[in-house]
Amino acid sequence: MLSREDNELLTRVGAGTPMGDTMRRYWVPALMARELSEPDCPPVRVKLLGEDLVAFRDSEGRIGLLDEFCPHRRASLFLGRNEECGLRCVYHGWKFDVSGRCVDMMNEPEEGTFKTKIRTTSYPVMELGGLVWAYMGAAPSAPPPPRFAWTQTPASRRHVSKVVQESNWLQGLEGGIDTSHAPILHRVLQADSKRPGFKPKDPFVRGKAPSLVVDLTDYGYRYAGLRPLDGTEVHVRAYQFILPFHQIRPSRDERGLPLIAGHIWVPMDDEHTMVYNWVMTARDEPLPDEERLERRLGNGPDTVDQTTFRSRLNRRNNYLLDRQVQKTETFTGIDGINLQDRAVQESMGAIVDRSREHLGPADKAVIQARRLLLEAVRTVRDGGTPRGIAPSYYTLSAAEGVVSRDADWRTLLAPDTAATAVLQTV
Repeated sequence: MLSREDNELLTRVGAGTPMGDTMRRYWVPALMARELSEPDCPPVRVKLLGEDLVAFRDSEGRIGLLDEFCPHRRASLFLGRNEECGLRCVYHGWKFDVSGRCVDMMNEPEEGTFKTKIRTTSYPVMELGGLVWAYMGAAPSAPPPPRFAWTQTPASRRHVSKVVQESNWLQGLEGGIDTSHAPILHRVLQADSKRPGFKPKDPFVRGKAPSLVVDLTDYGYRYAGLRPLDGTEVHVRAYQFILPFHQIRPSRDERGLPLIAGHIWVPMDDEHTMVYNWVMTARDEPLPDEERLERRLGNGPDTVDQTTFRSRLNRRNNYLLDRQVQKTETFTGIDGINLQDRAVQESMGAIVDRSREHLGPADKAVIQARRLLLEAVRTVRDGGTPRGIAPSYYTLSAAEGVVSRDADWRTLLAPDTAATAVLQTV
C-alpha cells in the first residue's frame, strides 16, 4: 500500500504539483494528428495535465497548442477563426500564431504597438507516429523526441486510437503493468465462444499463478510473468514499462499472428485520463483492417464516440454487463478486453485510496512502478534528470512464448527475435 501522502503525490498532476512538474519533463501525447486534418481546419479542445488548451493547424500546416482562453478577456479560442496563419478570437479579433505571439488586434488602431506586448501560453509540439506530442516543461530541459519503435513504423503497419477513462491516470497505468489480472479478467469460459478474450486452452490461462521478475533499467523496467505449465515448460509474457506512463506488451491478431501493442495513460486532469492505444505488426506486413476497428478491445468506433472519444459503454449503463454471459461465456459478462479494464479501474472511484490496499507478491510490478515514480518526483525536485528521458527505449519490444523452465526469458526480447518470438512455441 501507499501512504495517503504518497498517493496524493503520485496522482495530482496540475501545474506546480510534484508529479505535474515531473510529467512536464517528458513529451506528452496531446491529440491524434488526424484530429487536425488539414491546414486551417477547425481548432480542437485539449485537456492536458489539468490545463485547458486549444490546438490548431495553420495555413502552412504547422500546429499550435495554446492556452484555450484569450489573454484579452478570457473568451475561448476554441470558438476562434483559423485563418491566414493564426487563430483569431471572435470576441475582439485578437489573433495568435502557433508560437502564441499576438499578430493582430481588430479592436485596436493599426498603428499601435500594443500587440507586440501580448503573448499567450504556447507549448512546443511535434508530429510522430500519428500523434501530436507536446512538451510542457522548461525549454532548456526539453528531452529527445519520443521515437518509440512503433512511431517509426509505416502507417500501413500500425494503428492508434484513444478513449477517455473516467479515473485517475495511475489506475490505468497500474492495470496495464499488472500481468496477473489478464488471464482472469479477460478469460473466456468456453473454448468455442466467439467473444473476445483468452480461451481455456491458451497457455496464458492454463498456466499456474505467475512469478514476476522485474529488471530495472534507465527507462523504467522490463519484466515478465512466468507461469509454470505441466512438465518442464513455462509460459513467459514479457513487457516493458517506460516512465512516466508507457507500456509495451505482446499481442496477437484474430489469426493468432504476433503483434506488438501498448498503451499510454495521459492525465487530462486528476480524475480523467486519455488512454492512447497503439498496435503494430511484428512482421513486415500490413495491419489487418479488422485490427483497426478494435472490436475485440472495445476501443473502436462501434464503442467509442469518435468526436468526444468517450465510451458509449460506461458506468451509467454498467458497461452493458450481461449476467447470463458472465455465468456461461466470459469471466466478466462485459465485451471488449480494454473495456473490461476501464470498467474495473473506473469502479475503484476517481482516485483510489491506496492506503487501504493489501498487496501481495503478484503486485511486484505495480509496487516497483510506484517506487520509480516516487524516485522520479524526487529527482526532478532536486534538479536532476528522471528515468525515461534518455532515448534508450527507441528499439524496445515485447514478446511471449512457451520455453523450458531453465531458459532465460530475456532472450525473447532480443532485437533479432522479439518480432517472431510471440507464441512461436505455443
